[in-house]
Amino acid sequence: MNKKEILENIKKEALNNHVPIIEDEPLKLIEVLLKIKKPNKILEIGTAVGYSAINFSKYLVGEDSKLKTIEIKEAMYNKAMENISLMDLDKKIEVVLADAGEYMKSIPNEEQYDVVFIDAAKGQYLVYLQEAIRLTKVGGIIVADNMLYRGRTLSDYNDHKHRTATNRLREYLEIMKEDERLDSTLIKIGDGLAISIVVKK
Repeated sequence: MNKKEILENIKKEALNNHVPIIEDEPLKLIEVLLKIKKPNKILEIGTAVGYSAINFSKYLVGEDSKLKTIEIKEAMYNKAMENISLMDLDKKIEVVLADAGEYMKSIPNEEQYDVVFIDAAKGQYLVYLQEAIRLTKVGGIIVADNMLYRGRTLSDYNDHKHRTATNRLREYLEIMKEDERLDSTLIKIGDGLAISIVVKK
């Protein structure tokens, strides 16, 4: 099996097992951003089975380039490690088994990234955003997926079940608009992509 077929199988297996992975349309847009940005260092919050990390790693530039991805669930971490190994990307992609919010706080200021991709627990998006601003180079990009949260974020949704996550995403949208360190937009493709450029620290 060639690499393209392996990646297709990873995608198919994830969808069959109802593992949330990035949708095709947002993936294409992010790939365009990565082609333009030519990142040397990418940080991903939420690995799942490693599908997005594998796709993003194609756009890393430089001998020392690296993608670091953080996953809290051990079963997902193990599956991601297996998939990344199948794609021969062990040296390019580092998978960290940890709570992303806590782990990000432990990353030193000098460890700066060109791109940060957020696709994990919605209730933690505000923590991820603040840490992402700290860890993204000026001129770097922060991308957050699932910002529309199946239509809840921009509606009057207030049911108890998803209220906290929905409110956090609404706050995220407010912060990204108002924070002078960011130049941001919300693009309504897939389940919504928030794209922010860090313009100053």
